[in-house]
Amino acid sequence: MEIKKQIPVKTACIQMDLEFGAIEKNTKKTVRLINEAADNGAQLIVLPELCVSGYVFTNREEAFAYSEKIPEGFSCREWIKVSKARKVYVIAGVSELDGGKLYNSAVLFGPEGYIGKYRKLQLWEDEFLWYEPGDIGLPVFKTPIGRIGMLICADMWYQETYRILTVSGADIICCCINGTWHDDLPDNMLSFFPIHSMAAANSNNVYIAAADRVGVERGVRFPGKSLIVANTGLPVAGPIELQEEIIYADCDFAAVRRHQPNEYNSAIKDRRIDVYDEFLGYRSERYRSD
Repeated sequence: MEIKKQIPVKTACIQMDLEFGAIEKNTKKTVRLINEAADNGAQLIVLPELCVSGYVFTNREEAFAYSEKIPEGFSCREWIKVSKARKVYVIAGVSELDGGKLYNSAVLFGPEGYIGKYRKLQLWEDEFLWYEPGDIGLPVFKTPIGRIGMLICADMWYQETYRILTVSGADIICCCINGTWHDDLPDNMLSFFPIHSMAAANSNNVYIAAADRVGVERGVRFPGKSLIVANTGLPVAGPIELQEEIIYADCDFAAVRRHQPNEYNSAIKDRRIDVYDEFLGYRSERYRSD
């Protein structure tokens, strides 16, 4: 019997600028860029955090005005259309309206339409004024191309998020970012997110695709540095400099199933959860890998 091998998944991160509050215009831009990525063979496409609303709200009323229901909202409907038409999987950051509450969310679409969402757990700075902390945990979505987890920006500062997604079966963790510009870092860095991505990929044996944005919004600068990191911790695309660009990488999810980093060790199976499971959120059986 012929054994079928896992085919690498061509993954794309879209680094883009946008116009604050111009939902329709920004959505059309994302659709154009998704089509460009699909034309270049991408199967999994990641967009930045809040990529159609903008990020720098000045009051709660404004945040509500630029939010939408999932999946009924305008941008979600457009992403569903393009995902179905191009037979691709798309992850995008959206400001979610759910009744009287707002969430900073990431949404996953595919050839079958809307698949699921993730709500940001760790809010950053004045996000606390408009958004509720995420309340649906850290889901992993099983798709024909692989098992997909999602994080949003500040979530990447917390190592527990990567580990829980990994032991829940994720092949790749897709991160939607509006990164913070750090003037005190060297010019070739500007952001800590590439460092977090590389360290987390290496210590968890998982792929990470991080899509950041660029440009200036209401005086806030965004540094870009989007990248795709292999399960070894080495970047296989990016980090991108301060320009709009799409990067691509063939991601071998079969490598995530194999022992790493050598014949005998495994980043997941060698965990001493008899010692530290209660402290890292592994008490639930759904977070165990054995």
